Amino acid sequence: MLTDLENGAVAVKTRELCQTILDQPEFAEIRKQIDTFMADEAVKNQYRELSEKGSTLQHKQQTGMIVDMQEISAFEQQREAFLNNPIAQGFLDAQQTLHNVHESVTQHLTKTFELGRLPRPEDFDDGSCGHGCGCHH
Repeated sequence: MLTDLENGAVAVKTRELCQTILDQPEFAEIRKQIDTFMADEAVKNQYRELSEKGSTLQHKQQTGMIVDMQEISAFEQQREAFLNNPIAQGFLDAQQTLHNVHESVTQHLTKTFELGRLPRPEDFDDGSCGHGCGCHH
């Protein structure tokens, strides 16, 4: 049984995996993009405001309230300005890359638990275009 999760073999290999991720040349660039974003208060505020405005619009829509075109237009302009900022774009790219790494590691762990063996590439081919796809290729 896997009882010593703090100091046992699983913990050692988990730390090795984490170190391997940190040692990837791309990781330094990812950290730089995140740190640059975190150091820029104006861009962080822009991100926060955009997120809040997006949540407000979504809440209005979900509760059946009327969202006027001025609100949508203002949101789109704010979103466009944010996306045109290279610091913001770098941050979003870094977030997406980290999400992809996380998703890949999680998929491998999940398949290992499901199958009781190391997954092979074909174990990940579910025949669809991705999560939520309904095309059933």
